Amino acid sequence: QVQLVESGGGLVQSGGSLRLSCAASANFFRLYTMGWYRQAPGKQRELVAAITSGGDTNYADSVQGRFTISRDNARVTVFLQMNSLKPEDTAVYYCNANLGMSNWWGQGTQVTVSS
Repeated sequence: QVQLVESGGGLVQSGGSLRLSCAASANFFRLYTMGWYRQAPGKQRELVAAITSGGDTNYADSVQGRFTISRDNARVTVFLQMNSLKPEDTAVYYCNANLGMSNWWGQGTQVTVSS
């Protein structure tokens, strides 16, 4: 059983920044691929960024150069630094942990970017 708790969401003006955190309760956290997804109203959930156990990262084209995913295995936490936010970044952001066939989700945190 893996529990993921996101924090750091909120309301920010266009061009602003937010830092999301996802605290995990997981044995062998360092082995998990961790990801951030988002879901806007009326849209499908989409991958924003992911980081492997080895530290490799990948990003959605829409956030490349603006968002940075990182992890701190000692603190069993994954972060998403979001800069130059745009109104189209408004969504519920979900933390995800994946290891083989196991896949876990957090409850989500709302990010709202005003124009």
